Amino acid sequence: MSARQRISVVVVTRNEEERLRACLESIVAWADEIVVVDAESEDKTVTIAREFTDRVVVRPWPGYAAQKNAALELATSPWVLSLDADERVSPALAAEIARILGADGPADGYTVPRRNIFWGRWMRHGGLYPDRQLRLFRRGRGRFITRAVHESVSVDGRVERLDGHLEHASYRDVGDFLARADRYATLAADDAVAAGRRAHVGDLVLRPLGRFVGMYVVRGGFLDGWRGFLLASLYAYYVLIRSAKLWERTRT
Repeated sequence: MSARQRISVVVVTRNEEERLRACLESIVAWADEIVVVDAESEDKTVTIAREFTDRVVVRPWPGYAAQKNAALELATSPWVLSLDADERVSPALAAEIARILGADGPADGYTVPRRNIFWGRWMRHGGLYPDRQLRLFRRGRGRFITRAVHESVSVDGRVERLDGHLEHASYRDVGDFLARADRYATLAADDAVAAGRRAHVGDLVLRPLGRFVGMYVVRGGFLDGWRGFLLASLYAYYVLIRSAKLWERTRT
């Protein structure tokens, strides 16, 4: 049997003093290396990070994918787990990762399901589960695809699935959702313009309506009660402002 492989856990942060501790506590017992790359936080994020690791780097924010790739470059272990500050590794997922490290594979990358937690409850419907994310991979085989928002990992090699969950406490409240929706919509519109896409006035009605019906009716968001209705409405709003920003940039 091969010796257990080492693993680096990389986390990017900005003003995450409320959520970072829970993230790091979920991995500190078994991570061989923890790398935190902070985007010049104005709160106690860096102080909290240094309680868990001396591998804390502060640098300006260049964009989601670029910051996460910078964190990957700092990792030194054969395996890497990339986390956001609002995510926690469940005990079941930690056990699966331990088995992979013990066997050194067999795949080169692994997707994990996320439990998205909104207002204290796991959202099981509306297309918000299993929300698989590719986060565990061999160092040098995985890299975040460069785009302004909704970055994802591309792995050169075989990819398999894990069953253990990431716990994802994404939005603090409605205000947090709205603030991020505006920011993400701007970035997404910029990406769309760069790709040569256009929006039409009809998109301002049809796309938001389609998102609401898709989440709340087709994918069973109504089964999550008032939370499901509110989230479907908020995501429809996000699609509306994303389409509006694209239309504004490309109308002639």
